[in-house]
Amino acid sequence: MKSLWRKGFFILIIGLLFLTGCSDKYPVLNPVGPAGEREKNLIVLSAVLMGIVVAVVIALLAFIVYRYRDKPNNKAAYKPNWDDSKILEVVWWAIPIIIIGVLSFYTVRDTFALTKPPKNSGEPITIEVTSLDWKWMFFYPDQDVATVNYIDVPAGRPIQFVLTSDAPINSFWIPALGGQEYTMPGMAMRLWLQANEVGTYTGKGANFSGKHFEDMTFDVNVVKETDFNKWVDKVKDTSHALTKQEYQKLAKPGVIGEKSFSSYPKSIFMDTVNKNGGLYMNNDWMMKDMNKSDEMEGK
Repeated sequence: MKSLWRKGFFILIIGLLFLTGCSDKYPVLNPVGPAGEREKNLIVLSAVLMGIVVAVVIALLAFIVYRYRDKPNNKAAYKPNWDDSKILEVVWWAIPIIIIGVLSFYTVRDTFALTKPPKNSGEPITIEVTSLDWKWMFFYPDQDVATVNYIDVPAGRPIQFVLTSDAPINSFWIPALGGQEYTMPGMAMRLWLQANEVGTYTGKGANFSGKHFEDMTFDVNVVKETDFNKWVDKVKDTSHALTKQEYQKLAKPGVIGEKSFSSYPKSIFMDTVNKNGGLYMNNDWMMKDMNKSDEMEGK
């Protein structure tokens, strides 16, 4: 028995040593932004609560097997007519209710917090995202540039992703930052994220989208504020403008590499959202933001 315990302990230690090098392989457990940190905490909380339940069940199993084993002189009580215990009833109903209550409280609290920009984090940057077959289109309305299959974002600033689809439904996900949020035709969804550490992270489509599903990935380059401004200037100086005709070509199914555009038609994102006649358009927050922008431009 001692030998078995030693082997189990040895395997556990080796497994933990291997897991210490998994930060790149499992970015969800090594987030670099406040949204990802909240989601990781929910995962850890759920795992701990479930681990407590599993540990108690295994301990009870071992106790029952040992206590009620078929052995002479067993001191376990023999009650062939026993069929009820108020104490046990309370225990096995109360514990699940408490666990579900704790999980529900923290899940609801943190989920609603994710719908707002991180506090005390500076001026937000907006990126409009359109999922295509099989590529990602990104528009920067404030900088008036666009990219395909990659984005550059400044570290430490909230990012407001406004998401839609010009193809079947997909799911926008950057594991190291948080997410994920669906992209749907005729709707504009909003997702707040933030990256606090400079680096390159992977984004992906997390919803099966057909033949080239594995190519629905993009790079997220998190850079310093000054480097972000330099990147915008470089795109404006070295890339050509995106036209509606070129966008229509990009929207056709196919796989391409990274692209940049020095400008784009301002209405192109909302044209995509309203392509179905606004049938599924129910985004009060977006309409309010657009009205505020129009008022500011009028002044």
